[in-house]
Amino acid sequence: MEVKHKDIGQKGSFYIELKGDKVAEMTYSLAKPNTIIIDHTEVSESLKGQGVGYKLVEEAVKYMRLKKLKVIPLCPFANAVFKKKRNDYADVLK
Repeated sequence: MEVKHKDIGQKGSFYIELKGDKVAEMTYSLAKPNTIIIDHTEVSESLKGQGVGYKLVEEAVKYMRLKKLKVIPLCPFANAVFKKKRNDYADVLK
């Protein structure tokens, strides 16, 4: 499953499509020039429990490192992942 990224200025998303349907998505908005807020993560029922949400977070972290961004994970799922992997993701946490 390939994670795609859509950046539309002040907002964006990381998502996965299967057969043309969006089956997982994590959305964010730009809070400051170098800070994004992850506000929502959703995974279709058929993919829950398969690590798809984690994959979205991992791709977002790669993007943040590349762009030298910080994150505020307001989404409960993303927040839980960042807490669980706090040592691995400390460099991008605001």
